[in-house]
Amino acid sequence: MTHQHERSDCPGCAAPELAFSAHDHAHCAADALARAEAVTSAAGVRLTPVRRRVLEILLEEHRALGAYDVLGRLAAEGFGNQPPVAYRALEFLVEQGLAHRIQRLNAFTACIHPGEQHAPAFLICRNCAAVAEAEAGPARAALDAAAARVGFTIERSTIEALGLCPACRESTS
Repeated sequence: MTHQHERSDCPGCAAPELAFSAHDHAHCAADALARAEAVTSAAGVRLTPVRRRVLEILLEEHRALGAYDVLGRLAAEGFGNQPPVAYRALEFLVEQGLAHRIQRLNAFTACIHPGEQHAPAFLICRNCAAVAEAEAGPARAALDAAAARVGFTIERSTIEALGLCPACRESTS
């Protein structure tokens, strides 16, 4: 399933089901990079060449990548081979809302809504490790309400769901 469109704001690549199917998202990655430039500029921070390249690497596939996977790519491209190079860039991207850390996988994925307040949930295929970011606003609201009933204030939460993507589900049936 390949999608193409003229609009610069691509709701197609933000649709979680597209992470689990073949599609052309090169222009959406370019749009995400442009939004990243705007977000960092507005925050008064720089998207350095290393940070930009790390974001590009994360945008290439709908998979979460570990820091050492990213470091291997950076080293092969001449950006350095010391772990702090990757960790600092990934930490920066997470702090700026340009990437998310997937706790279950100890890995990182590009944010599909950079610069926007949102409540993501991560759908992780246990077979092929594909990851989709889905909007979880209603789930977060329910969690906030449950916490408030017991006097607890949630400062941060991550929703991660493990299952099978459509292709893996099809191949196992």
